[in-house]
Formats: sequence, structure tokens, C-alpha cells
Amino acid sequence: MRRRTVMGGLALLPLAGQAVSAVSAAKGAGAPPAALRIASTGFAENGKAELGGIAYRVQQEGWLARELKQRGVRLEWLPVTGDTGATMNEAFASGRIDMAAYGDLPSVILNAGGVRTQVIVPAGRGTDQFLLVPTGSRATSLAELKGKRISVHRGRPWELGLRQLIADQRMSPTDFRLINMDLKPGTAALATGAVDALFMINGYPLEDKGIGRIIWSSKGLPERKMRAELWARRDFTQAHPDIAELVATAWLRAQHWAALDGNREAIIKDGTRNGTPDSVVRRSYDDPGLQWKERWSPLYDDAVYRHYRRVLAFAQEQKLIRQPLTAEELLEPRFVAAGLKKLGLANYWEPAKV
Repeated sequence: MRRRTVMGGLALLPLAGQAVSAVSAAKGAGAPPAALRIASTGFAENGKAELGGIAYRVQQEGWLARELKQRGVRLEWLPVTGDTGATMNEAFASGRIDMAAYGDLPSVILNAGGVRTQVIVPAGRGTDQFLLVPTGSRATSLAELKGKRISVHRGRPWELGLRQLIADQRMSPTDFRLINMDLKPGTAALATGAVDALFMINGYPLEDKGIGRIIWSSKGLPERKMRAELWARRDFTQAHPDIAELVATAWLRAQHWAALDGNREAIIKDGTRNGTPDSVVRRSYDDPGLQWKERWSPLYDDAVYRHYRRVLAFAQEQKLIRQPLTAEELLEPRFVAAGLKKLGLANYWEPAKV
């Protein structure tokens, strides 16, 4: 299905795993590529797609672009808006990108389909998820929504979050009427009372606008957050490990910069570039169970491996994937290990205590 999505002006091809190997063969093993193409979630501003998150910081610093230029490699940034998971999967499959910063579940689905990618930098401790009800609802817990309609976008990373919440309450998905809707129609349905609840990320704007009321969030629950990472095509990292290490090092530089208390206000300001109010960004970053420094951890610790084992189990249970995968196949820690050593940050972050 075609999607109207901004992606650096590139037209996307349908999912076709064979294209990846063809592109790699054309380059030749180990030969420096003419360009490195990195996609990342972004937002539209005045008709132009802009980068967000850590990718924006890497872009602004310019270190990666300079290092690649010295090797004769051009750096191309590809901001993606809209249905980022499907768009990036299509771009990976058609060989139009080499790396991408995006969510866990779409990446698992891509790998199970035969297009192999790996996490080369874990992007911090995750993003919070929220359960909202209409402002006029009397519900204060998931249990009070039994038999009711809950909107959730199927196949997106936060669907796993909802199902984990249901399991935590010793309930079953069949106890609810789960309605498959994207966030925009889901928000409209919540506002009009067409659904009784909405499960999503970034619930504060809806609460501030009086559209919904948050009755649950993953604040203080590290194993219930959604994750997004920096992924790279496995054949690319095998052919160009030096470039993969450069990119990982650039991401580590940016995550270390973000982790410094003195840069907290700059990071919050970055979060408002897409029009999100300052107060919402501050609340999004506020978590009593997560120190600011640790929020940006790139470590491949037990928490990361457990998370991906849960994602894989969920994807198989829901028949989203048929090809069995392991967390070890998806996680490639050598580039972070080398980058942390190079930057003198080997002991800067601590493994999660969960």
C-alpha cells in the first residue's frame, strides 16, 4: 500500500528484499560507498522535512559529515514523517537507505521478512506510553474498561505496550474491543466518544487540549517503555565496519552531549521544534525513576536484551512474523564498545538496575 510520506524527496519502492543484496554487490565488498544514507523520524515544517531527536544533534554537530568527507563519502540525511515504520522498512528493502533511527517492532518484522538489519546503537532508555480516556469518562484504571473499545494502532511498537499492560493486570485482550486505528483517527474517535480509550505515545498534548485524560503511563516503569534504536543493514556493517563505527561514535558523542546536565535546556528546546509546547516536552522527560544521564544510555545491558526477547515473542504470538529470530541476531554491540573506548566513556553509563 502506498503511503504519502516525506522522505528527503525520494520515491519509495515496494518491499523487495532482493534489492538489498543487488545494491551491495554493485558497491563491492569493502569499497567505500559514494554516500551514506541515514533515515530518521522527523517532522514537516513549512513544507520541508526536518530531523528530530539525536539525529538532529548529530547533523548539527557536523563531526560525522566531516569524518566521512575525509574518506570520500557523502552523508545524506533522510527525515521521515507519517508512517515511519513502514516507510523505513520499504526503504531498507529497496536499498535506498543504509541506516535508520526508528522503532523496535517494525524492525523485527523487517528482519523476519528476510531483510537483515542490526541495532548498532541503543538510543537511550525508551519512550513513555499512555492510556487515555475521554475527559468525561469516570474510568480510572484499565480494569474499569473491561468490555469497552480501546483504540490502538496495530503493528506499531505501542501495541506491544498495551498488551503488556493487559497482561500485567492479569486480563486478556479478549476482555476488550481493540480497535485498529492510526493516531489521528484514534484521537478523533476519543474526542467524539467513538472509543472509550486510546493507547499511544506522547499523551500529554491531548490531556492539555482537553481531549483525553491520562489514567496510566509507563513513567517509572523502565520495562514498559517503547524503544527506538539506530539500525543498520547487516550487509553494510559487514562490508564497511569502519563507517559503521564512525556512525556509532557520532551517535555516542550526541548521546553523551545530551546526557550532560548543562545541555538539558538545549535538548528541551530541540523537542519544541515540531511545535510541541515547552511544558509538554518537560513533562515527557520528567521521570522519577530515571536519572537524566541514564535516559541517554547506549549500553547493551540485560534490559535491552530482555526487551527484544519480549518483542520477538509478541511478534510470533501475534503471527506478525513467521521466521524465528533471536535478540542476539538483532543486537550488534561491537560498534558501541569501540566507540565508548575511543571517546573515553567506557565507564560513563551504568547498566540498568532492573
